[in-house]
Amino acid sequence: MSKKERLQLVPLGNSQDLNDLLIMGSDLTLEKLFARAPALCTKPIPPDWLPLNIDRFTITLVNQPFDKPLYRPPGLKVASRDGEDQTETGATEAASSERSTPSQVDRSQATQASDSLHPPSDHSFPKMIEESDAVQIAYAREIESAASFLRAGLSILVACDKLVVQYLWQAIARKALLSPVLLQVPVEDEGGLVPRGLRQRQLASLKALIKQLKDGHVLILPHLDLLAGGSDSNLPTESRELIELVYEESSRLMLAFADPSLGLPDVLASRFAVKLLFRGVSRTVVYPDGTEKNLGNAFITTEEAAAFENYEPLDLYKNVAGMNPVQIRHAIKYARQQAGEERRPVARLYQAIRAFKVQTSTNFEVPDVSFDDIGGYEEVKAELKRGILLMTGAYNLPNEQLRRELIPRGFIFHGPPGTGKTLFAKAIAKTLDATVQVVSGPEVTDMYVGESERKVRELFAEARRNAPAVLVFDEFDAIATTRSGREDGGSRAGNALVAQMLTEMDGFRPDVPMLVIGTTNRLDIIDEALLRPSRFKPIAIGLPMLSARRAIARVQAKHFGITISEELLEVLAASTEGMSGDEIKSLFRDACVGLHCETPPKPADAQQFGMLVGRLRQLKYQQEANKREFVFLRTPGDRPRPTGTMYLLTPPGSEELTPSTSEPDEGNGIE
Repeated sequence: MSKKERLQLVPLGNSQDLNDLLIMGSDLTLEKLFARAPALCTKPIPPDWLPLNIDRFTITLVNQPFDKPLYRPPGLKVASRDGEDQTETGATEAASSERSTPSQVDRSQATQASDSLHPPSDHSFPKMIEESDAVQIAYAREIESAASFLRAGLSILVACDKLVVQYLWQAIARKALLSPVLLQVPVEDEGGLVPRGLRQRQLASLKALIKQLKDGHVLILPHLDLLAGGSDSNLPTESRELIELVYEESSRLMLAFADPSLGLPDVLASRFAVKLLFRGVSRTVVYPDGTEKNLGNAFITTEEAAAFENYEPLDLYKNVAGMNPVQIRHAIKYARQQAGEERRPVARLYQAIRAFKVQTSTNFEVPDVSFDDIGGYEEVKAELKRGILLMTGAYNLPNEQLRRELIPRGFIFHGPPGTGKTLFAKAIAKTLDATVQVVSGPEVTDMYVGESERKVRELFAEARRNAPAVLVFDEFDAIATTRSGREDGGSRAGNALVAQMLTEMDGFRPDVPMLVIGTTNRLDIIDEALLRPSRFKPIAIGLPMLSARRAIARVQAKHFGITISEELLEVLAASTEGMSGDEIKSLFRDACVGLHCETPPKPADAQQFGMLVGRLRQLKYQQEANKREFVFLRTPGDRPRPTGTMYLLTPPGSEELTPSTSEPDEGNGIE
């Protein structure tokens, strides 16, 4: 061939797989390409082209044309209606063959896929799990529900993660026995004076597809949120054209997908008769033959389960709750790769899954603070550990329903600054083997109406996806103050934010291990509805007592590598009365600096600690004095008068302002 031949291919399977091969597999021949990703062509392919490298062709993927025949490449096997393979060996035979319709291809593939999804026997695991199989069995109930609506002639809008869209639309269309017509990115017209953007090309393709839809077809819009972004009040031109188009053909059957985190105009969402949400996974999955299996048996292969000692299928769910099926498979593959060739304890599997969650999330982290790193506060620790044991099912309770009612949903840690409220939250997360996200209260508030509530919804949704998780709201009083009866905009916004918090706290799923913690110095201004024991249980973390100060000093001495005698430890505990744990930590931090970073080194002895304690007390005294300096003592209702020079105001045209010689009334000045 003197020049590159143009080939337009219609994928028979997953179009993304074929597209990936075209991008990454430049060393493939045309024959190997069709073997790995079967496709039909809009024109006959001579047999002598098959050994040629794919870089000798200009290959594009297209939707199935309605007015042109499709041709099988020589040697390509496609299942016929009776399930047997038929082989076309030449261009002439391919050109004369009956045109394959999408419904024929998809239904045969559905039968093959179902045959490959056999449930494992009791106490066993599957040999291999494809991502498409994982999505199909995890969302079997949801797929059946969506298919029933399509069979009834109702258009559907599905809110789900982008990772599962490519598998869902195929499974739903097959289950509904409909021929899918997929909206893809069309090829840019060659020779155009003005190149068209991606949205414009998709809209032009959509206009042609939607008018050619027939009975038995369903139009697939895999990325409706990207095609029609913007709010109802500020719609771009492309979005307005899309809305006009879909409403003009309102009788056409459509299956659209949108990510829950991306906004979709209400006017466009209202075009669809049914709106479904596919989020997370259930404890059990359903195979095509109706067999129901535990997630821990269905989503891990025999080889993966054998790599971890004492693996219990029932324990997997609480570590992957909130993730979609594709993410779960990615996490398990990552854990298996991290384990290496040796057999590892099952705890390594769950540690690797949590690490995978953190690496795929920008907000969550795996905490490294334990209760042993926090000195004192034994009563607080005992109460928190009791709540943790309830969440993990350690207590032998009469039934599961009772355990769910006893599980705490959240805590509010209140007390002076520096007492370790955030440390306690991280220690809880580590004890639960959970991820943790610390959010500052003011970060949630936003000047635009509805944005603060949206942020709260997204924080809770992200925490559920990363479960088991601990969500910490630092400075909780910034977003949870008592609701006001005033009608100004600021009060309405604050009231709406508190109402959103109440909604999220009441919407907890007991099978998703998640804990919400708020920290504040102002418990008195928190809305009383949030302080109900069934929502947030207040726990006071005050200034440490003598025994707690002694324990904190011992922990910090070990942390900074400072050797200290028991006698000096007792003296430090007694001399730091009224100080917080953070202030006690600062003594040992400064002592460590003097010992290792100054010349000559200053030994961490009684004299050095005495100087540090004295300096810290002097600083605290100065801070208190500065506060008292701005407190004005006066009788309530009196108006303070200035103590400086006063000027008499004269009418216009009179003499200029002159200083007054009168002194202010005695007793009414500012002290």
